[in-house]
Amino acid sequence: MEDARRHYLAQIRRDGAELSPALAEAFATVPREIFVPDGFHRRDGRRVVPADPEFLPTVYSDDVLVTKMNGEVPVSSSSQPSLMATMIEALDVWPGLRVLEIGAGTGYNAALLASLGAVVTTVDVQSDVAARARSALARAGIAGVRVEAADGYTGGPPERYDRIIVTVGVAGVSPHWLDRLEPDGRIVVPVAHGGIHPVLDVRPAPAGPPAVAGPTATVVCSAGFMGAAGPLGARHPRSHPPAAVGLEDLAETSPARWQPPLDPDAYRGLWYAAANWHHRVSHASIPGREQSYLALLDDTGRAGAVVLADGAILASGAEAERWTAVGTALADRWQAADRPPMRAWRTGFALTGDPAAPIWAPSRWTLSSGA
Repeated sequence: MEDARRHYLAQIRRDGAELSPALAEAFATVPREIFVPDGFHRRDGRRVVPADPEFLPTVYSDDVLVTKMNGEVPVSSSSQPSLMATMIEALDVWPGLRVLEIGAGTGYNAALLASLGAVVTTVDVQSDVAARARSALARAGIAGVRVEAADGYTGGPPERYDRIIVTVGVAGVSPHWLDRLEPDGRIVVPVAHGGIHPVLDVRPAPAGPPAVAGPTATVVCSAGFMGAAGPLGARHPRSHPPAAVGLEDLAETSPARWQPPLDPDAYRGLWYAAANWHHRVSHASIPGREQSYLALLDDTGRAGAVVLADGAILASGAEAERWTAVGTALADRWQAADRPPMRAWRTGFALTGDPAAPIWAPSRWTLSSGA
């Protein structure tokens, strides 16, 4: 087991997460297997149970463990550990801080936070998920965590917090979270943008009530999350199109422009900027190819253009020429801006959505000085 955990830390670091000594100790000592006692589904859908030889090697790998399905749709999981680590480090936790977690999942993320000395309240809208997390935390002997079955939009018990971390993809920031947050606090949250869920470091308005000035944010990292239900996941006037699954009949309409092709970080930078500049940016899968791609989707959501990492554009549908031109213009604009990475952007928010359950959604973006 000791070798497995050393390998576990090495994988997390290899996949880009920086681990402080305290967080490395938390990952090395909190037993992840206790939080998946009934097994899990792997990314390919295969079920793995504790009796399987691959159970512990998979538990101590840098991979998501899906723990609840609604038909074919995952609805609860233990997130990819390197992503957990990146988000926890961005949260900047130290002993005694009061942390609200939206999305209890298995309880493992809350256990890591508690191991850093935080006093954690974690909420999950699914009562059975909350009950299993509570049980797992007790079995693991983790103190300092309270688990509540509650709507994440409201934030559960009406208390004040120094930090809020959200472990489910949302359409925006709940005003209730800002009401609970101390003035110098922060929210680390994956907010839908361009068909994915970039993780944002959100700060409350520096002066005046949040309802007047609104929060601001910077980008922590790129990510993809399961989407929230209810007001947190509701589409609104600022929403980008849903992802297109399996775009077909694509043909190359513009040749490659970058050699070598953009590396993953640069491609994510292009994607994020394109979504800042155009409301029809989303992502799409292409039959026969494993990854997802930056896409511009027409009003049907079934055709448009895909921009590849080398700058080539594939397009389909009656307006293929138009969407090729849009993709070219966005790539040109990003190139002319000196290829800004995701982290170079500062985000402002506007209140939108259902008037009975509004959210703060990203609405404006500016490049930070020196970007």
